[in-house]
Amino acid sequence: MLSRYSNPKMSAIWSEENKFQSWLDVEIAVCEAQEKFGKIPAGTSAKIKAGAKFSVERIEEIEKETAHDLVAFCKNVTERLGDEGRYLHYGVTSYDIEDTATALRMRQAADLIIEDLEGLLVAIAKLAKAHKMTPMIGRTHGVQAEPITFGFKMAVWYSEAQRDLERMKAAREAISYGKISGAVGIFGNIGPEQEEFVCDRLGLKAAPVSTQIIQRDRHAQFMVTLAMIASSLENFATEMRNLQRTEILEVQEMFLPGQRGSSAMPHKRNPWRFESICGLARVVRSNAQPAMENIVSWHERDLTNSAAERIIIPDSCMAVDFMLQSLTKLLDRLEVNTGNMQRNLEMMGQLVFSEHVLLALVQKGLTRDEGYKACQRNAAKCWDKDIPFRAALESDEEVTSLLSKEELDECFNLEHHFKNVDKIFERLGLD
Repeated sequence: MLSRYSNPKMSAIWSEENKFQSWLDVEIAVCEAQEKFGKIPAGTSAKIKAGAKFSVERIEEIEKETAHDLVAFCKNVTERLGDEGRYLHYGVTSYDIEDTATALRMRQAADLIIEDLEGLLVAIAKLAKAHKMTPMIGRTHGVQAEPITFGFKMAVWYSEAQRDLERMKAAREAISYGKISGAVGIFGNIGPEQEEFVCDRLGLKAAPVSTQIIQRDRHAQFMVTLAMIASSLENFATEMRNLQRTEILEVQEMFLPGQRGSSAMPHKRNPWRFESICGLARVVRSNAQPAMENIVSWHERDLTNSAAERIIIPDSCMAVDFMLQSLTKLLDRLEVNTGNMQRNLEMMGQLVFSEHVLLALVQKGLTRDEGYKACQRNAAKCWDKDIPFRAALESDEEVTSLLSKEELDECFNLEHHFKNVDKIFERLGLD
């Protein structure tokens, strides 16, 4: 189970102990509501609150007979109560308790993930600012394109993580709803005023309408949001894996004393932590599929959602929590090889300035197609004959008849590409 990798706080949220405690919190709030509105005798809820206890082991023992976990829970709690125990679970159905309690736990998990995302944003921002003007090559299709800065790359990630944070906050809002509306949601044996009281007491909102369950589009939004966050993290980790390739080696994952990269090859330093993030993203995305299928229910509810939710919601929360914390630690301790960034930028003999030369030729009167062909035939000399692009251009009479040495100098000025980096950082609030 993923709980072995997750932080203790997240594991505790999805523990059996916390599940039953959240059930008890809802049951007690229901008792208080029933008493407030005169449905059960005065003083009952205080007695229940004072005496209510449960044992996970005893619940599991009773469930072997009842084959119903909430019935087993109620039976265990009432074993420790007196006559007031008959009013526990009075006028409500199982999923009044379970769905409302699940909302509490999902909200707790969302709070941790929001905290994780905020921590990741700090780590990305730190790298972005430190390497705001650190030059490197930008790549498209895996092929060198034009110069960027490593800080710019981090700024792109920062913006994506900001959107993930906003999506998580919206998902937290979507699942922060409870229901105490009875067996089919029509308030046959309990009233809307009790529902509102319970939800308010628990810090939730009452669902405007529900059946026996809270409608699963809310849960699906939460799970799809986790899947999107996981995909963002995979995107970031995949880039780091690529940049750590031996032929590129612009960054390197932390390698701790005593660590082994391979059982057979002592020289290996593999990006296994980044790879783990990518692998777990597949699990989280796959868990979003049953969450969407759970939106479908026969009539006022069936049981098809229940078994899947007991796995997919805790596992996705624990996986995303682990992934976020892991990536944050990796970025905090990332080795950035600026020397190799410079080496790779210069690798293709200044071909990366081809667009700037093209635009300069167009400004001198060539059509775009004529300028493109002039740049392309000289770029081919770099690819095929290993001649520097600047040297190739300077031996081309058509080019030299249009562009002076000073104008070519400007075409090959690295700062030309970085003139708007400050503006980008200002837009993101990273200045």
